[in-house]
Amino acid sequence: MSVVNVFLALHVLGAVVWVGGMAFALLVLRPSLAVLEPAQRMALHAQVFRRFFRIVWHAMPIILLTGYAMLFGVLGGFSGANWAVHTMHLFGLMMAVVFLVLFFGPWRDMRGALLRKDTPAAARAVDRIRLLIQVNLILGVATVLIAGWAA
Repeated sequence: MSVVNVFLALHVLGAVVWVGGMAFALLVLRPSLAVLEPAQRMALHAQVFRRFFRIVWHAMPIILLTGYAMLFGVLGGFSGANWAVHTMHLFGLMMAVVFLVLFFGPWRDMRGALLRKDTPAAARAVDRIRLLIQVNLILGVATVLIAGWAA
């Protein structure tokens, strides 16, 4: 197995974990939380987000670093890349920015609200988190479709 294969495997694995985690959170977990009381929902959200965001903090740099390694090590830089690589690069950077906004904005607000035992404020923060995760899921799915189509 070559180094490029290792980079590609890590790159795809990181994308699967990040995009798949967002799809699970929005399509499975969130609708299932309706059976819980608001305070229980917030407590569960806090635990899920804490764990998932820790994973994203690892997956995101792995995806970016392996992408750049392949871009410069295999394609010879941006001039050797086709439209799909440029688009995936753009969407990946956009996803990273959205995650940083989410993490340092509504996620911080949610944790503060929970410490103050302000469930309504925590719920508003969760709604903002959900919206940003939706944006990232759309970008992530589009990136996966471009990768598959351009392969």
